[in-house]
Amino acid sequence: MYRIMLIEDDEKIRQIVADTLKKWQYEVVEVTQFDQVLAEYKQSDPHLILLDINLPVFDGYYWCQQIRSVSKVPIIFLSSRHQNMDIIMAINMGGDDFIQKPFDLDILVAKISALIRRKYTYQEDENISFLHRGLKLNVTNSTIEYKGESSELSRNEFILFQLLMRNIGKIVSREDLMQALWNEDQFVDDNTLTVNVNRMRKKIANLGLEEFIVTRKGMGYLIE
Repeated sequence: MYRIMLIEDDEKIRQIVADTLKKWQYEVVEVTQFDQVLAEYKQSDPHLILLDINLPVFDGYYWCQQIRSVSKVPIIFLSSRHQNMDIIMAINMGGDDFIQKPFDLDILVAKISALIRRKYTYQEDENISFLHRGLKLNVTNSTIEYKGESSELSRNEFILFQLLMRNIGKIVSREDLMQALWNEDQFVDDNTLTVNVNRMRKKIANLGLEEFIVTRKGMGYLIE
């Protein structure tokens, strides 16, 4: 599941955008402390940012520069400003796109999807990390992290855990999980899957997080 950081001080607009993105299966991080945007970014580690220009304390241009100093995460500006100079500044500050308010939600979702596809799907997800309930899956080195502690995953564990993290809140069938391993040309049976899931659970529990992977009897597994 891709994570989107929403930096918008208009509560009504923020709620409408957040609800829409959640319907499209995006995880949304809503920023409400507008003097802590960079800290919030580092904590949530989003895949894309929606950034208003007119914000309390510091404006969106400032926060775009701050984020750009540490990351190349895609940034889409959302603003009621409409002068050419506003758009030029947004792009020059490091923004990837500019959408003027009021905007069509379908167009917003389409632009988000396109940016994520170009940034991540076409690059084979090399730099994606997944974060849920404070636990982070690092794709680059096949590790999980929780509260400063980390644990390495085996190849099979990583394949299974990544599939589950991409479908948070959804049941992934045992058949789909086994198929994911078969695609890697490895012999897999029902017992092999059970062993790997139990190993993942133990590693997560050792980091201090219980009941992260839930069994749905006769259906499969999910991360709630």
